[in-house]
Amino acid sequence: MVVQAYIEQGEPVSSLWLAGRGFGVSSATLRNIMARLEEQGYVKQPHTSAGRVPTDLGYRSYVDRLLLDRRASRPGRQIEARLRQAATVEDLLSHVTQEVSRASHQMGFVIAPGARSAALEHLDFVPLDSGRILVVVVARGGYISHKVICPAENYELVELQEAANYLNAEFKGQTLLEVRQAIIDRLREERTLYDALMARALSLANATLEGIDEGPAVFIQGTSMLLEESAGSDPDVTLEALRTLLGMIEEKARLVQLLDEYVSADGLTIVIGSEHHSPDLQRFSVVAATYSDGRNSGAVGVIGPTRMHYSRAIKAVASLSNAISRMATSRA
Repeated sequence: MVVQAYIEQGEPVSSLWLAGRGFGVSSATLRNIMARLEEQGYVKQPHTSAGRVPTDLGYRSYVDRLLLDRRASRPGRQIEARLRQAATVEDLLSHVTQEVSRASHQMGFVIAPGARSAALEHLDFVPLDSGRILVVVVARGGYISHKVICPAENYELVELQEAANYLNAEFKGQTLLEVRQAIIDRLREERTLYDALMARALSLANATLEGIDEGPAVFIQGTSMLLEESAGSDPDVTLEALRTLLGMIEEKARLVQLLDEYVSADGLTIVIGSEHHSPDLQRFSVVAATYSDGRNSGAVGVIGPTRMHYSRAIKAVASLSNAISRMATSRA
């Protein structure tokens, strides 16, 4: 009751306020109960004349009870309809990030496997002006990449088609990382010196796959909601803590590194305040759940102040992680 009241109102909860909620005991009895809860570490008193607010241990006890009563859920029909409009996996994950942020009123994120783990379906070379070439790479699961390369020599349309046909026949079904390594190995072989088709194809593919992200892709939405929910509503979230988190969001790689230990395990994970190993996240809570497309896995979640509406966040994260798994698997 104390945790729920503080989450909803944002004000310290007094024994007098609780007495008016129909518990059938006096405010003096409730004061003694609150004092015992404080001794046990579940609540604390911001200052002498104030009521109590939950500690991280108090939030943990509250969340554990929520999880015991949790039922499986899925997004509403309108949300699923919006998600199904996504043309690619990247679009789907971007939409999911927006939906989880909107539903939870927190900052939403999705961490997806890196592009190099995607299996090649086919690639095409499209000639542009001034010798430039548009490369379109399509991988399983709806991954699509567009890149313009500027090779040292000019190519005719038929040469580009031959090169694409060769690469598709040789490497379809392999991950982009495997394709990249195979191309590097073959470029070192002597036969590329006298096989013009192979040399052209490998050279173009090498320029295409160079620089493809090795690390996971990160989608983030709702930073403004994080600021709104944190500023003034949670005294434990200082301006310095917000600046640190926003800095990690800008870097992304650092945020992924910190979150990785939580999203690598299957299922739902909730980490509250001081439970974080990193001091940079100890003013915040993370609710995350993993998803899978049958080959690779990622995670969807939210970050917000410890005074988070946990039931709402858990429902949003769990239902949308299940939705990603269903939709991504059907595209794989």
